[in-house]
Amino acid sequence: MLNINNQDEVGRWVQKLIDENNLHAFYTSSYWLNLRNEVLREHKYECQECKKRGYYTRADHVHHVQYVRKHPRLALSKTYMFQEKEYKNLIPVCKRCHETVCHPERLRHNKQEPLTEERW
Repeated sequence: MLNINNQDEVGRWVQKLIDENNLHAFYTSSYWLNLRNEVLREHKYECQECKKRGYYTRADHVHHVQYVRKHPRLALSKTYMFQEKEYKNLIPVCKRCHETVCHPERLRHNKQEPLTEERW
């Protein structure tokens, strides 16, 4: 059984999944699903990005500030330390904010190529 309080152990497990090209197993694990639900409940299912702009949207995603592929040790951590200061690592967001604010690079891949050389 995985000790989710041991970042090194979590990091080895998640890195193994990354190496096996099976990160889906992380996102369907009871460890992640339980933590995800806990974070959503703690923030009353409110999108934190929309809330910054002054309106309410229901959060249905939990964004990793420190990306899982880049920082596997932090995959199950609500917070992380940087220069002796603690920051939130898991942030509830709506689908729109998850794509536009958290992962704008995904939107660039969905753009269609121009129909002609003139870029019409």
